[in-house]
Amino acid sequence: MSPAHKVGDKYKKMVAEISIEHKLKDALSKLRSDSKERKFDQTIDLIVNLQKFDIRKNSINSVVGIPNKIKDKKICAFLDVKNSSVDTITKEEFKKYSDKKTLKNLVKKYDFFIAQASVMPAVATTFGRFLGPAGKMPSPQLGIIMNAEPKIIEEVKGKVNNSIKVRTKDTSFKTAIGKSSMKDEAIIENIIAIYNAMIKELPRDKENIKNLEIKFTMSKPIKIQVR
Repeated sequence: MSPAHKVGDKYKKMVAEISIEHKLKDALSKLRSDSKERKFDQTIDLIVNLQKFDIRKNSINSVVGIPNKIKDKKICAFLDVKNSSVDTITKEEFKKYSDKKTLKNLVKKYDFFIAQASVMPAVATTFGRFLGPAGKMPSPQLGIIMNAEPKIIEEVKGKVNNSIKVRTKDTSFKTAIGKSSMKDEAIIENIIAIYNAMIKELPRDKENIKNLEIKFTMSKPIKIQVR
């Protein structure tokens, strides 16, 4: 690709992002004005509706970094030995999780799981049938570490707290993208990060995106056309 084409593509992307940014600003303004005030910090959900997309052939399962942290996630680690930096389940303790109820409660309790590579085979055997369907299985993208030094654990926790798992199970993808207490600019930056990441993964780029929707926990969604 020639330098001129590269500059042209960058310009087109910049113009597209500005257009979406303006639409998101309008949508957030309307969402805030239409919503009743609540006594709690509502979550803002992003819904990406897809089209011309065969979920069986083109499913997305990736981790996307976002510029603005939404919350500190509850993280659990499967490690060789206990670590004071994170809630830990050692290999010797795996036998405690033999029944379905205990496993289900564990999956509900934590937002994200990481694992030391040395215990991953045992993690897959013991926890895989519950972590897998929930989309919480540790992965090489973000979650499997070679050693459990405190510095590495802290680095992984930081990345986890500034990331979102994008996992398409049907033609609509939904994820928490912010809190009502966050500034609109921060929410929009997070939405654009997810939007751009999905475009890269989709077989027909933005043609596979029908529209976006945003909503508060207690509100109806507002649609945003991307073209």
